[in-house]
Amino acid sequence: MRVPTRLMPHRITIERYRGEGPVGPVYWPPGDPVRALVSERVRTVRDRTGAEVTSTAQIIAAPDLDCPPQSRITLPSGRITTALHVAAHTAPGLPLPASTEVFAE
Repeated sequence: MRVPTRLMPHRITIERYRGEGPVGPVYWPPGDPVRALVSERVRTVRDRTGAEVTSTAQIIAAPDLDCPPQSRITLPSGRITTALHVAAHTAPGLPLPASTEVFAE
């Protein structure tokens, strides 16, 4: 079971992180807008290295969301942010929807 699209009223755009280049991070071109539920509030989370960082946006999207950590995300407000941590949520055997949660700086 997937998160129903009616529960994801926002649209975000993701520029997936490719790696490091000679002058800094390199990204794939932006993909098509993705439906999501966006909450722009401040929370403390751990990044991919385990360090505590401040997340200013949390995003819930479909379980097949392709958003590696360090990807650039354009939020509905127009603000561009970076993915800190991406978590897949599943509940096999339970009547709960699968989703992907992204914490962004």
